[in-house]
Amino acid sequence: MTKPKKTSAKAVAAAKTAKLTRRLLPPALKAAIEASLNKKAEDVVVLDLRAAVTFTEFFLIMTGLNVRQTGALAEVIEHDLKAMNLRPIGMEGAARGEWILMDYGWFIVHIFSPASRDYYALERLWSDAPSLMV
Repeated sequence: MTKPKKTSAKAVAAAKTAKLTRRLLPPALKAAIEASLNKKAEDVVVLDLRAAVTFTEFFLIMTGLNVRQTGALAEVIEHDLKAMNLRPIGMEGAARGEWILMDYGWFIVHIFSPASRDYYALERLWSDAPSLMV
């Protein structure tokens, strides 16, 4: 699977006003969501950052209840996206498991422990971005 085309200015403007729905998400992002839900991720949220930043288009944020689960979430997401011929550009935090970041370029997966999610509060930091609770 290839990276989606560069988001046009028209699409960015539409993203500012459009309601974010699961149906409109790119297939790879949907696959990452499904993989996380199959491993019982909690509080799964997608943030649409296309109108806010240039370094990525979406954040996929979720919580694992313990370090073992955060690691399992990262493994299953990586496995399922690898089957779609997608590999992360970078991955951080897997050794500790408190906050695992998987960078796929046009979307970034954040897997938090409950305490780390409360502390970093990405949804609050990016509160202007359209969001979708999954």
